[in-house]
Amino acid sequence: MPLPAKRINLLRGWPSPDLLPANLLSAATQRILTTRSVYTPILEYGPSHGHPTLRTGLAQWLGHHYRVEPDVNRICVTGGASQSIANILLSFTDPAYTRSVWMIAPCYYLACGIFEDAGFSGRLRATPEDEEGVDIEALEAKISALEKQEENVSSEKLFKSPGAYRKFYRHVIYAVPTSSNPSGKTMSLRRREQLVKLARKYDALIICDDVYDFLQWPLQGEPTVERPPEMRLPRLCDIDLAMGPAENDLEGFGHAISNGSFSKLVGPGIRTGWVEAWPKFIIGLGRTGATLSGGAPSQLSAAILGELLGTGELQAYVEDAVRPELQKRHRAMMAAVHEHVTPAGVELRESSLAGAATYGGYFVWLTPKNGLPSKLIADRAVEEENLVIGYGNMFEVHGDEASLGFGKDIRLCFAWEDVEEITEGVKRLGNLLRRMNENRAYYESLPQKGHDDSFVDSYK
Repeated sequence: MPLPAKRINLLRGWPSPDLLPANLLSAATQRILTTRSVYTPILEYGPSHGHPTLRTGLAQWLGHHYRVEPDVNRICVTGGASQSIANILLSFTDPAYTRSVWMIAPCYYLACGIFEDAGFSGRLRATPEDEEGVDIEALEAKISALEKQEENVSSEKLFKSPGAYRKFYRHVIYAVPTSSNPSGKTMSLRRREQLVKLARKYDALIICDDVYDFLQWPLQGEPTVERPPEMRLPRLCDIDLAMGPAENDLEGFGHAISNGSFSKLVGPGIRTGWVEAWPKFIIGLGRTGATLSGGAPSQLSAAILGELLGTGELQAYVEDAVRPELQKRHRAMMAAVHEHVTPAGVELRESSLAGAATYGGYFVWLTPKNGLPSKLIADRAVEEENLVIGYGNMFEVHGDEASLGFGKDIRLCFAWEDVEEITEGVKRLGNLLRRMNENRAYYESLPQKGHDDSFVDSYK
């Protein structure tokens, strides 16, 4: 059987080159680098909490979207969502005091390495999803069991001191509450409230990757600027703030933070994001050693983005270009999946949020019922169809793979390839699944291949 000439990549979680606003970035850069009095503070060391124009613009934009009062004191500019997690762990956890990192699984694969680098290797724990997002009863049972197991264990000496501006949390919970990577699920309002209460009870910090909140659309009709409530659910950081200080947090650091990024809105090369949290948490985050030394993260990029927010061009680009294009690609993928893949015995979710007709993010999560390992399917997809897909084991929590198995699941991304390639790629997958179902014994006899770091760029 001849191999299709063009490789199609439905694994890579990058924005399409068609959605990179180079012209807007170029024009904004020219504007801010023309006048000496404007560009001098931009090109020097910046304030540790980030470029003030971007902080102000973010406060206004986020406040309007989430229907909360804008407060620049709740915002710290970061070098992107990944760098932000690393700095949060440096400042607000201690490997001797912080017991575990709880990751809602299936999880964003590359987040595991950030937690391991911070000293939590072997202490990452998977906790399952349900239809409303995180399975709150399962998570509390796991945390409670660990607390009882360690209640008679004397605390080791801390590796570091939090100082006057920070605190250490006993647990960390990592979540992507809206349009999760990889499952596509959105956590219900009820679950968000329950999760915040749980974090307060057990002195946990919830790190929410809120990177897809602006990238949601209706299943029917076109996306509109004034989004319905199901597309602007309160963030966990807003729910936490509304509850006031917790009993074990009288200083007011809070128990939930929103980790935002421009990577999916503008382009990952911009390496700029933000954290929104309680003001005291923001003060502590701005005092991370690397930030005090190097100044504001991504200072030049932040100034460019602040300019685009100030003119309204960035907001308009997200609304007029990015959301409609992602909706179009998602619809193409779903139509192709229903035509070519579900007849082969595959289940998937139609909506991100249970009970609502919405979707968002970059990904569709498939569960074939044929029982074949998705790693084997992914291997054969490359060899027989010149197609790259994500297999379920990639999205298991490091060190806790056995607790929640995703060995049969498949992740597809609709953001990178264009509509024609999406349709063709899904058709190839359907053809492969039918062949594998019809020749099951043959395919089960084939060895599964390993993968190396050459595919890491596709995991985002």
